[in-house]
Amino acid sequence: QVYLVESGGGLVQAGGSLRLSCVASGRPFSPYAMAWFRQGPGKEREFVAAISWSGGSTAYVDSVKGRFTISRPDAKNTVYLQMNSLKPEDSAVYYCAVDYTSNPPQMAEGAYDYWGRGTRVTVSS
Repeated sequence: QVYLVESGGGLVQAGGSLRLSCVASGRPFSPYAMAWFRQGPGKEREFVAAISWSGGSTAYVDSVKGRFTISRPDAKNTVYLQMNSLKPEDSAVYYCAVDYTSNPPQMAEGAYDYWGRGTRVTVSS
């Protein structure tokens, strides 16, 4: 079992920035990709960004390219999502996820094995 805890969400004005963090624990040390998904009000959950175990491979949904950056420090069980130039349409609950099998990191929700409970981001106009 893997436990994922997200933090860093909150209320921000349009054009502002937030940094989300996710820390994984529980399963013995093993390479895995990590990703962020989000679910806005009345919408289905969608892929946002993913990063490989080494950090050398990343993927982003088109709507956040150039504004969001996913990163993974030397502490491999942690992933960050730096979100700049936020827009009201970025408002959602953001979920962290872990994938033990795919390389490069995948955009498909079904590829991910474990999920956090989410952190809410609200962007006011």
